Amino acid sequence: MPVVHFPGTRYAPIALPPHALLSRSLTAVNSPVLFGCRTGLCGTCVVAVEGEVPPPGEDEREVLAIVAPDEPRARLACQIDLVADVRISEIG
Repeated sequence: MPVVHFPGTRYAPIALPPHALLSRSLTAVNSPVLFGCRTGLCGTCVVAVEGEVPPPGEDEREVLAIVAPDEPRARLACQIDLVADVRISEIG
């Protein structure tokens, strides 16, 4: 099971099934990641990600170019296909 870590926070790592929807799973455990629209349009859940994740799709890349243009690790948490352990932190 992939584990999501939140470095620099008081939040404990959580194990989730592969391909879990982070927007649903992280909201359920009151994580530090905020979610707005949950469809990849608003940019509310932009985070820095370390770990193996599939590349973003075209729509996600367009949003990231606006909300985090200078952060190569930026991803929208609601769009991440969880396949391995990741470290998620705030951008900035």
